[in-house]
Amino acid sequence: MTSYISHTTIDCHDAYTLSEWWKGVLGWSDLEGDPNLPGHEECMIRDPETGAQLLFIEVPDAELPAKRIHFDIAPREGTRDAEVERLLAHGATFVADHRGIHGEGTGWVTLADPEGNQMCVLRNAAERTGS
Repeated sequence: MTSYISHTTIDCHDAYTLSEWWKGVLGWSDLEGDPNLPGHEECMIRDPETGAQLLFIEVPDAELPAKRIHFDIAPREGTRDAEVERLLAHGATFVADHRGIHGEGTGWVTLADPEGNQMCVLRNAAERTGS
């Protein structure tokens, strides 16, 4: 079992403004059917050619952390919880559990690599769509 990078997350103070700025720089666009709007706390943009995605997410901290960018990964096969266990056995460190944060069957688990770089482990595609 392995994971793939679902998207790269950037902590910020104004997700909408920053996502609009990067759209202009990169020529990327909002996700189809999920437009970013002023006031949104999370804004995703996507490269129309490669499908790469950036997620801008607002954090309440007055001072942004030094490590503002992290990967969100999802298992290619198997469940989020099985992937968390595999990564912990592989040497990752547990940071925080956000499973169920938006209701049953939602959320993620935050882990860190051996140098302390954080990543969020998401549910797999089937878990997200309920199939």
